Amino acid sequence: MKNLAVITAFGGINAAGRSSGHHAFRRIVLDALSADKRNATLASLAAMMGTSDEQAILDGTLVREWDNVDWDAKAVPFHEPFKDENGVQCWRQGHKRLAVQSAGQMPKGFDPAKLYRSLHHPRGLQMAVYAASDALGQLGIEWETLSRHVGPDEIGVYAGSAMGQQDYNSHGGMMQAALLGKRTSSKQCAMGLSEMPADFINAYVLGNIGNTGSMTAACATFLYNLRLAKEDIESGRRRIVIVGNAEAPLVPEIVEGYNAMTALATEQNIRALDNRSADEPADLRRASRPFGENAGFTIAESAQFFVLTDDKLAVELGLSIHGSIGDVFVNADGYKKSISNPGVGNYLTMGKAVASARRLLGEETLRRGTFIHAHGSSTPQNRVTESHIYAELAKAFGIEDWTITAAKAHLGHSLAAASADQLTLTLGTWAEGIMPGITTTERIADDVHRERLDFVLKHREIDPTSLPIAFINAKGFGGNNASASIISPDMTRTLLKNRYSEQELSAWAGRNEAIVAASERFDAETTAGNTSPRYHFGTDVLEPHDLTISDTHIYIRGWDKPVEL
Repeated sequence: MKNLAVITAFGGINAAGRSSGHHAFRRIVLDALSADKRNATLASLAAMMGTSDEQAILDGTLVREWDNVDWDAKAVPFHEPFKDENGVQCWRQGHKRLAVQSAGQMPKGFDPAKLYRSLHHPRGLQMAVYAASDALGQLGIEWETLSRHVGPDEIGVYAGSAMGQQDYNSHGGMMQAALLGKRTSSKQCAMGLSEMPADFINAYVLGNIGNTGSMTAACATFLYNLRLAKEDIESGRRRIVIVGNAEAPLVPEIVEGYNAMTALATEQNIRALDNRSADEPADLRRASRPFGENAGFTIAESAQFFVLTDDKLAVELGLSIHGSIGDVFVNADGYKKSISNPGVGNYLTMGKAVASARRLLGEETLRRGTFIHAHGSSTPQNRVTESHIYAELAKAFGIEDWTITAAKAHLGHSLAAASADQLTLTLGTWAEGIMPGITTTERIADDVHRERLDFVLKHREIDPTSLPIAFINAKGFGGNNASASIISPDMTRTLLKNRYSEQELSAWAGRNEAIVAASERFDAETTAGNTSPRYHFGTDVLEPHDLTISDTHIYIRGWDKPVEL
């Protein structure tokens, strides 16, 4: 049998807070939680945001008006052209209000740069260091202990960003330097590269010398990388893979770029949706309204990472099992009339994912035991085209009342990391027994296809064992389509029963108790503000004399197992 790619830990940061321990998920469904879990979630956010005021915590999370960036969206500087009295072209500094006044920002007051030695690091790389460290903390086992159970080249890291890094410490500053009368730094060019989140994790978080890379596919980037991770583990080429994305696009130039494409929900358009006058404030908290009357997507920042191992390693070490990866499919659109226009590729990826789930679950369970975390970008075009895909496939596969939700209602659209946000919420649904509702959408738009579909508009309690498969869907500019089937922790354990004896699984459960206890200690310490990102700069650097080379093996200092040639 192929190895099973098991999710043994996850972590990150987005507009809802810290992902590990399901804290970000709980912020989204806060009103549906028990008092204890609600208080724990608020405490976690309080430590991050530097405030214990509950209303400030609520107001400073999820999609909202700009409040956690180091520039003023109401007065962005720009060079205004004019001609002097001799007709010579000149420019003078002016200021303008952005048309877009909302975003999915990290919790107000939270700054990853303050948590470790982050001198000159772009925001996206700061977020990557924090998010990868968060995932490793949730593992419940030291990275050095876990990694020494495999060969040095049996580890992989797939991570990146769709936009690269574009703030002043990266490509943004490099491009602006001459106009600002400043010197281009030695770091700006290199640190702006799109694969740099993987490079930073290798060099400063893991000390990884195994496989590395990033496959970029616009808004479907995470699922493209997840496919690489899954295939590596299934084939046995890798036994541990860290996969994720870090996207930090909240700079004025990128916001203006997407707005020029009429892709974003502007303040004026949001106001028009609610029939408000120019003197009335726009409902910026509800800027993102998937499958409702909407006006464009809400741009967001996020960094999310997942630790995948093969099932043998998870069972051997007692690692926690949060779920596993079923299948990931990728298809292009073919000829297109515009680069941003959706095509037919997403019908193929979702169709393959559903058929794959049917082979695993059987016909009857497929029809009643799956749900979809939709791309749900909150654009008028997406609500029609994506809902049509689901309606057609529901009819073809005999599915009734197919449950659909959308993370972007709460988090906005984090581009490369968007599907990673969807996956964290999927794991939260299974852990907490709550399906997050698309609560920003009051009613489904009239042009949305609804036959056989059940759009969840309010948080809903569910039985996690009744939904063994989730589908995550992503549609990206340029015709990048990807769909994944994710297997629930309960169903994953059922699959393991076909691979391991009762005695072996009992031993796994016993070993897992210590793993869970260590993970809970990390969670408590982080909530108390007593942990910091894992960041190793200039330590344990390997040199050529640390290698012992033969024609069949290369041994590396610090590793028990060699690289097989």
